[in-house]
Amino acid sequence: MDETIKRHLTGEERGGDGGGGSSDGDFESSMDRFPNHIIINVLEKMDLVSLCTAACVSPTFNSAVAYILPSLPSFDLSGFYLDEETLKHVVHRVQGAKSLTIDCLQMKNDSSIINILSDHIEDLSLLKCSHLSYDILRAIGERCPNLRSLLIEFAGLGAPDLLRMKLTGMLQKVSLLESLSIKIRGTLRDVFDVRPLVAFLPEGLKKLKLQQTGEMFFVVWLHTVRDIPWFKLQSLSLVLDVISDGLIRTVVDSLPLLVELDLEDIPFMEPSVRDLTNIGLQSLKYCRHLIALSIVRSRKNFPTSFTRVDNIGMFLLSEGCRGLESVKLGGFVKVTEAGFSSILYSCLNLKKFEVLTSPLLSDLAFDNMIGVARSLIELRLVSCRLLTSEAFEDLSSFSKLEVIDTSGCRSIGDPCLFYISSVTTVTKLNLAEADITDTGLAILGKGNLPIAHLCIRGCKRVTDKGIQFLFHDERKICKTLSVLDVGRIAGITDAAIFTIASTAKALTDLSLRFCFHVTDAALKMLVNRPNNNSSQLQRLDLCNCRGLSDDLIMLFQHKSAFRGLRWLGVGRNPLVNKREDFSKICKARPWFVVCFDDCEFGCHDGWQYHKSDD
Repeated sequence: MDETIKRHLTGEERGGDGGGGSSDGDFESSMDRFPNHIIINVLEKMDLVSLCTAACVSPTFNSAVAYILPSLPSFDLSGFYLDEETLKHVVHRVQGAKSLTIDCLQMKNDSSIINILSDHIEDLSLLKCSHLSYDILRAIGERCPNLRSLLIEFAGLGAPDLLRMKLTGMLQKVSLLESLSIKIRGTLRDVFDVRPLVAFLPEGLKKLKLQQTGEMFFVVWLHTVRDIPWFKLQSLSLVLDVISDGLIRTVVDSLPLLVELDLEDIPFMEPSVRDLTNIGLQSLKYCRHLIALSIVRSRKNFPTSFTRVDNIGMFLLSEGCRGLESVKLGGFVKVTEAGFSSILYSCLNLKKFEVLTSPLLSDLAFDNMIGVARSLIELRLVSCRLLTSEAFEDLSSFSKLEVIDTSGCRSIGDPCLFYISSVTTVTKLNLAEADITDTGLAILGKGNLPIAHLCIRGCKRVTDKGIQFLFHDERKICKTLSVLDVGRIAGITDAAIFTIASTAKALTDLSLRFCFHVTDAALKMLVNRPNNNSSQLQRLDLCNCRGLSDDLIMLFQHKSAFRGLRWLGVGRNPLVNKREDFSKICKARPWFVVCFDDCEFGCHDGWQYHKSDD
């Protein structure tokens, strides 16, 4: 949140001019020629950031925005890292919002959230609650009786019994609840026992997401709720200790109306008898309404995979679940290209297809794809080491494709970028660790794609010249690219940053992590971007940029530098030693977060491990 946005949301005004940022009388008088209802009608179509920017244009716009804000039905603050005081002012101005999404990264205690809860809230999402206690659930139950949807992310507090007690208390008071999502991040062996919740389930509950729970606990719970006539769950998402045939069969038998099923397990040891097999996958055919399926085995705690599922299991799945529109499969190490391609050929309405960590998935899975999976929008093939560029030869047949992710596929090279450049609908592209060169980036740039998100992290053969080729000659990517990750590339120096700073006009997020040859001069270039574009930068990752010096702190101390910056990552670089200086900067900019750990953008991957004094 830059200063103009923060000033408007909190009600602060500049110099007594009624909040208008313009002193141009001619402009203001021209605004008066338009009836208020026309201005309001136009502003109502804008998002939050655009509204707050418009409010600082003139007193007329400011008044129109002030009229609109209280009537906004939803208020999404997930992209802002507000402190308690700023949040209180912001929410006070949108008291009619029924939907509220808040990033709680800077909330230090429960009261910061309790004070904004009220009975008009129907949809509440509290993200990254690293300092909130389970007692917030009690407050939600007492203050939000009309709640229909709740999503909350806790840091692991190591007290599953306390969580269960607070949750059951809340459920007794939110009888209208239709969607419940509770994620406990950072825990190891603590699992949530869902069995006592049976007596307190809201009758309208249709969506349930729990992270994490035990497989045996949940099977027993399902055996109980299947006999409740009004229990008609349609969406289920679980993180468990193990995914077994017994779990799948119980889900199928207990939830006949299931539309979405999302299962991830994180085993601590090699599963023995209780594991997923072909029989478990085959039983999914009885979920006749299923359109979204995700089954993933994580190797986070133990290096294991689904070793008892092979191509036969995939054939049975694709034959029995032809109505699938979204498929995500991870850890199926014995399934080859034949098994995965059967899904592409059978599921005619497939829009999203994702395969993670599949050592046997080869180019043959995508051979002769013309006329297949015509509705595909997202294609993610992550850490599939046998894949080469030839897998994407028929990519142009996917005329609706918007997202391509081949991160971790190290055998993909420059020819792949030639095939990708023919797909004019691509907006997100992740090529992390690919074997591409500067020549490949030149091909991608010539493709003139409307790419908004680009990741080339770990593409070791890329140099400064490749960045110059990518943004050469005012190509479309210069106007559309907002998120760029060039981390872990030894060939990236200040010259590449100069190119990015001067040509990437829409850039808001930039990751330079582990770029050892980037120096203070590069950051000064970002500050001096043409047309004041430095204020557009919202998130900047400098983790392990060892070429920086702690003198750089003086750059951040200038109020005019990086005015729009919301998140800064400085883990493992000399700026870590400037905590006190950053603390003063953050007090002056309450929307600004500095991460001294190794987190990715916005701390989405490590907020649960932050210390309370950071």
